[in-house]
Amino acid sequence: MTSLLKRWLSNGLLIILCWCCLNAPAVAQSKETNQQPSYKIALFAPLYLDSLFTDNNYRYSTKFPRFVLPGIDFVQGAQIAMDSIFAFKEKIDVTIYDSKSKSKPLSSLISSKKLDRYNLIIGSVKDDEFLQLAIFAQEQHIPFVSATYPNDGGVTENPYLIIANSTLQSHCEAIFSMLLQNHGADNIIHVRQTGAQEDRVAGYLNALNKPDNKPLLSIKTVTLDSNFSNIKKSLDSTRKNIIVGGSLDEEFVTNIAAAIQSLKKKYNITLIGMPNWNGFSVFSADKKEAIKDLPFLYTSPYFNNKTDVNSKKLQEAYLQKYKGYPSDMAYKGFEMIYLFADVLLNHSTDFTAQLNHPSTTIFSTYHFLPVYRSKKTSVPDYFENKHLYFIQRLNGINTKY
Repeated sequence: MTSLLKRWLSNGLLIILCWCCLNAPAVAQSKETNQQPSYKIALFAPLYLDSLFTDNNYRYSTKFPRFVLPGIDFVQGAQIAMDSIFAFKEKIDVTIYDSKSKSKPLSSLISSKKLDRYNLIIGSVKDDEFLQLAIFAQEQHIPFVSATYPNDGGVTENPYLIIANSTLQSHCEAIFSMLLQNHGADNIIHVRQTGAQEDRVAGYLNALNKPDNKPLLSIKTVTLDSNFSNIKKSLDSTRKNIIVGGSLDEEFVTNIAAAIQSLKKKYNITLIGMPNWNGFSVFSADKKEAIKDLPFLYTSPYFNNKTDVNSKKLQEAYLQKYKGYPSDMAYKGFEMIYLFADVLLNHSTDFTAQLNHPSTTIFSTYHFLPVYRSKKTSVPDYFENKHLYFIQRLNGINTKY
């Protein structure tokens, strides 16, 4: 072990990585009762251990690569949740796996039946790893909670898949519901550019607006690939204008925001964006290219002002263990373990039926519903969190709307 790695280990920065290298349980059996834990959870996160080390030597000199931080933070938050709840230590055993491992890939864990012994799988995974775990969960009848991936991956008839981070379709459903309830008399404009993602958003909104081929709302669709100032032609100076930005592309959103900023003094405008707009530089507080004093609304399954009891518990433990402050991914790891371990402990025989009955709310409110793509089947394609917050972002600050 290099001296650099020893220094990092002494600061607690790579402890999680060592646990994952050994696939060691995050929580051991109770010393007081000397009983084996009743339930086993497999926790997957992208830690990229094989990319960090070559022949046991750390590859990045004095740097810590940013691409590993989300996975590490997720696992650290989960570990703090396990450490902070006595009942979990008594009855639950968590093993951490690197979803990006090359030496022990997910496919080999499945084929060797090493995952068959688990009662629950929680994963901050996406793409191929998501699909592999979803298929495995379906075949083995083991619940799989997809913690952070806002996608169903095309999975069907899989009642063992639970999606916590709501899909784009659910976000569009929430936006349309708000429009229908609150803005039926307003001038509603759907602004988009040419593109496949934009087609998806448009398809969701059109399907919601025309369930029987008759529109419930009058919605203008404006496609702008250039000359963004042309949005002015669709505005009404005598009514409230609701602009729904139907794109996930940052450059397009930046251009639309600039155009709206120049018009908002003359027109009453409410801007509604997609869930990923929260991370765009144009709406930040400290970027040179940011547009000031332009509020917009977006939907999110997560809202946490970080002042509650559980947040303080996480902050204090994180500061003590890792000499810093938890990122949003640490909060998600903490919440996912806390929430679903609680359901497992109290409702192991009917886990999916009791998803909405944890003993406590951790940070955000969740409401899981079965999703059926086809009316011809009685088997859910998956369960998905359908509770979404509307959040207003202004000058880099988020507030619940």
